[in-house]
Amino acid sequence: MTQVVTVFGATGSIGRSTADLLAQHADRFRVGALVGGKDPVALAKVARELNASFAALADEAAGPALAEALSGSGIPSGAGEAAVMEAAARDADIVVAAVSGAAGLKSTHAALRLGRKVALANKESLVCAGDAFMRDAARYGATILPMDSEHDALSQALAGRPLADVRTMMITASGGPFRTWSRERIAAASAAEAAAHPTWSMGMKINIDSASLMNKGLELIEAHHLFGIEPERLDVVVHPQSVIHGMVYWLDGAVTAELALPDMRVPISHCLGLGDRLTIQRGRPLDLVKLGSLTFEAADEARFPCLRIARAALAAGGAAPTVMNAANEIAVAAFIAGRIGFYGISDLVERACAHFAGRYRTAPADVDEALAIDAHVRIWSAEALPELRAAG
Repeated sequence: MTQVVTVFGATGSIGRSTADLLAQHADRFRVGALVGGKDPVALAKVARELNASFAALADEAAGPALAEALSGSGIPSGAGEAAVMEAAARDADIVVAAVSGAAGLKSTHAALRLGRKVALANKESLVCAGDAFMRDAARYGATILPMDSEHDALSQALAGRPLADVRTMMITASGGPFRTWSRERIAAASAAEAAAHPTWSMGMKINIDSASLMNKGLELIEAHHLFGIEPERLDVVVHPQSVIHGMVYWLDGAVTAELALPDMRVPISHCLGLGDRLTIQRGRPLDLVKLGSLTFEAADEARFPCLRIARAALAAGGAAPTVMNAANEIAVAAFIAGRIGFYGISDLVERACAHFAGRYRTAPADVDEALAIDAHVRIWSAEALPELRAAG
């Protein structure tokens, strides 16, 4: 039976990988709505290639350009929040939620409220409003399919076994571009150096989160909500080859791991296949003999304090992860703009977490509350930047 797929974040790295799979299996999938950020040309191109039923941009000002780029295709389009919500409301069997950052909360939650199968690559939905998302998924009969490579790996390794059998769930980190760098060298790094990920091709913000290991902290919080597992049973190990993506350590001492090339099409195909294995056209299979060895290292929280901060936010609970994520998004943007150094990211996030520690003790009750906290923390963080730079 043909499955209808809607893609949020259609022009980003995950969206492009999803589009590649949908094109490879055009007999199995029909594309409902495609949603992009602000690039009308890129969105129109993928909408034409996939013969989408609807295309929308989050940037309302880009609406006329999108309509012009789609002229003659017969594909209706829109722009702005109302158009994004229209895309979320359209019929779909699977919704791929791949918008980066807190910007993806509303559209992802809208799909969840309709009882969709939501293939979740927007980890911030669970970081910022995890309790509300998981509660509403159960309430509305939605299914959350973990699309991040690490969480898809954990899901496959767990294979439906009860958490009572699990000692630890472990996610892996490549270590990023600064894995072997000294703290002094990292402190002087440019945004271009931080974005040069050694194994994955992702967007600028995610690459920098990977360089700081904040991405692993966000993934620990996501895993806590997805699997309902306690923070103390979650851990991170650095694995430079990025072949093992997640491991489940069992009470009897056995370990189950999922191995795959660092290719986002693998977890995407697992979500789209709904249990079936989809063929992926690629140049080479995983060759362990050629690879030769798999190595592992402890994560260094002295050189990468963002991981320590994220662990603390997870342990603190309440709205601490919401605060942390908002401050991190402001800090990363400031680093990209050259306003702060690399360690200014962790400095600002830690300051924000300390400042708001007594204000938001309970988890956001819903998405609106999470976004209100997010907005408050962003304003405070932006105002703190000059002081941070002066102190640095």
